[in-house]
Amino acid sequence: MDPKKQFRPESLMMSYGYKPELSEGAVKSPIFLTSTFAFKSAEEGKAFFELAYGLREKEQDEELGLIYSRINNPDLEILENRLTLWDKCDDCAVFESGMSAITTTMLEFLNPGDLILYSAPVYGGTDHFINHFLEKIGVHAVSFKAGQTKDEIMKVLEKTGMADKLAMVYIETPANPTNSIIDIAACREVANAFTAEEKHVWIAVDNTYMGPIWSHPLEHGADIVLYSATKFIGGHSDVIAGAACGNFEVIKRIKTLRTFLGNMASPHTGWLLMRSLETLKVRMEQQCRNAQEVARFLNEHPKVEKVNYLGLIPEGTPEYEIYKRQYESPGAMLSFDIKGGEKEAFKFINGLKLIKLAVSLGSTESLVEHPATMTHAGVDPEHRREFGVTEKLVRISVGVEYHEDIIWDIKQALEAV
Repeated sequence: MDPKKQFRPESLMMSYGYKPELSEGAVKSPIFLTSTFAFKSAEEGKAFFELAYGLREKEQDEELGLIYSRINNPDLEILENRLTLWDKCDDCAVFESGMSAITTTMLEFLNPGDLILYSAPVYGGTDHFINHFLEKIGVHAVSFKAGQTKDEIMKVLEKTGMADKLAMVYIETPANPTNSIIDIAACREVANAFTAEEKHVWIAVDNTYMGPIWSHPLEHGADIVLYSATKFIGGHSDVIAGAACGNFEVIKRIKTLRTFLGNMASPHTGWLLMRSLETLKVRMEQQCRNAQEVARFLNEHPKVEKVNYLGLIPEGTPEYEIYKRQYESPGAMLSFDIKGGEKEAFKFINGLKLIKLAVSLGSTESLVEHPATMTHAGVDPEHRREFGVTEKLVRISVGVEYHEDIIWDIKQALEAV
């Protein structure tokens, strides 16, 4: 093998970060179901703990040894190494859920008195954490929406009277469930305006809808990329997990807090996600091809008012320019306004035969849900309507089934409305 050959991530998903000789020659990594690891000597144990607790810097070529599965585990380390490839980042931290990744990141980089600026809408759980939990610990929040310019966002900040307290810009793009897209580079400019030598304003991007294949936020100015790894990365509706990606400094801080919160993923979860990564690209490509066909069908249907799908953004618009610059694909997520309201939306959903009624997304099976009464039920109703999450909105996560079968199912369900 040519040592200079640079393999693409999809080629490395089967082997990167794993040494068979350390596991009896097993081609695939075993599941390391152990709570603790034996040290060769007391001196080795001391050295490992010094690094784990940040008591000293790593020496050249020194690695953090295995201590305890709350701190590190071979399955998680291999998985984290592989996840760095897609986002071209230094390091990754894997969690027991997407919300664990989001909340741990926010808790590490936000302090009482700080201000977080976030795009809206965001996933309902994220919205609740920002507006209810962070508020309890003295962190202030203000939102902006897709389409607002840098100057307009600056005015949103100024109106708070706390712009100088800005500590983080949190972006979910494309937004769940409206597919609204946010310009990460413009947000970086906003953050830079409030960054000083003694204070860095962090940008965290939830890339679940498009990642890690179709969008790479670090290239556009983000500091931290967050995932619900339950979704496309896991992709089979059988595992709950999350991930945070970034440079060594950022992830070291996140991993340190993860150690004390104890919300890392289990070895079995790590093993399942490694298995899923091997087919990630082929799954997502098929889902995208299907979604484009489904979006075209819905866009022409007389009972559909509007389809939210990146592949339908009109050329020549500011949104299209962001889409082409920031994304490599229109993705596999779409939502649409059915003519009518909750009654018609429910009639459509209840009439589906192939597509499953369930929350979550990014899995091999197609899923449908009603955001206003399900995933975003806890969001303030006024805010929901303001950002387009109305009673007539239906969200579909397109799976890998034959696209004509998916369309047949949608067609017959719409006919019943």
